[in-house]
Amino acid sequence: MSRDGTIKDDQGQPGFDTVRGIRFGAKAVVILPYKDGQGKESRDPEARLAEAIGLAQAIYLNVVHSEVIRIRKAAVGTLLGKGQIERITAAIAATEAEVVVIDGTVSPIQQRNLEKAFSSKVIDRTGLILEIFGERATTAEGTLQVELAHLSYQASRLVRSWTHLERQRGGFGFLGGPGETQIEADRRQIRDRMARLKDDLEGVKRTRGLHRLRRQKAPYPVVALVGYTNAGKSTLFNRLTGAEVMAEDLLFATLDPTMRAVSLPGIEKVILSDTVGFVSSLPTQLVAAFRATLEEVLEADVIVHVRDIAHPDSAAQKGDVEKVLRDLGVIDGDKVIPIVTALNKVDLLEPDQRASLLASIGDDEVAISAVSGEGVDTLSELVARTLQASTRTHAIRLSQGDGRRAAWLHQHGEVVGRRDEEDAVVLQVRMPDEVKARFDAL
Repeated sequence: MSRDGTIKDDQGQPGFDTVRGIRFGAKAVVILPYKDGQGKESRDPEARLAEAIGLAQAIYLNVVHSEVIRIRKAAVGTLLGKGQIERITAAIAATEAEVVVIDGTVSPIQQRNLEKAFSSKVIDRTGLILEIFGERATTAEGTLQVELAHLSYQASRLVRSWTHLERQRGGFGFLGGPGETQIEADRRQIRDRMARLKDDLEGVKRTRGLHRLRRQKAPYPVVALVGYTNAGKSTLFNRLTGAEVMAEDLLFATLDPTMRAVSLPGIEKVILSDTVGFVSSLPTQLVAAFRATLEEVLEADVIVHVRDIAHPDSAAQKGDVEKVLRDLGVIDGDKVIPIVTALNKVDLLEPDQRASLLASIGDDEVAISAVSGEGVDTLSELVARTLQASTRTHAIRLSQGDGRRAAWLHQHGEVVGRRDEEDAVVLQVRMPDEVKARFDAL
């Protein structure tokens, strides 16, 4: 897939159109359909609208109008009611908007009808997040996963993707016309491309598995930063490591995992991993791509959950993150990993909010500001203590001539005792269980 969103065949010729083609800086209208009277929503509609605006801005759309549209029952063909469509059409005309972003699920038929009504491109939440992932993915696997997800999404929307079908549809009823023939050709091209992508992905996954095995043999503990998108993970990562990872005030500023070495109090070297941000209502087509990046979390010795404590939907965002971690088995699963919570952006709280937070903070929580550095040292100390809590003294028997493994233990653990025997040496080594497991795998 080229940068302009066009699929190329093996000879580099243009293939079928995709849902891309959104111009950077294009004026956009963002609307949130909100079902009123359908039970209590878990999120505040204004906060959800703000997130939708942030998603649009993440691909550099210029949001010129936004609003929450309350609906009792979604219209089958258009989602919105006639009066609502007229109001949005007027807003589009007044602002000269080119794109309408609907923060919700829009069927292919609804999308086509709304585009006719608005005379503007319409993109739903799934399409918008796919756009963002397409722009942000940089690793081989991330790029392949996103393209595969994009093709899956596009395959269901071929009816609206080809504008020439409007004038080609016809024929003799049961025979069908050239439009149907063109759609079948497009679907065949999509299926062929998806099959090639899946083969490529298998190769990338095997390589990533080998890399993970090598990391497991490494002596250093891994600390993974997780959290809702735009919670401040990359800013905290940069402050702890001195790196320059993209840390803009954008949703999904980070998509592919980034790792750096960092020292913590009492621990010479730790591998810190910055991961993709979580988001509610993740498109089903992207779940595989999203979880592939999160598999790195399963190798962590400690997880740092970074929360935007100043966000009005902070509690709901926490629930979204914990749900994914639970699905991965990190919480209430086979592999329970200690979690430390960094309550970020305390500098944005009002004095009374800040006082209330500090009065109720838990033993595994630290209030911080990744921007100013407030509380970051305390967080580092808590993470170090959590890592060291799993450290035990192991009695390890080596043959007298096994200098290589003895040197490894001296380098990666703390040798606190030694007993020489006739044909062996027993070392008392203090180290985490995870490091012991890596030693056993040598």
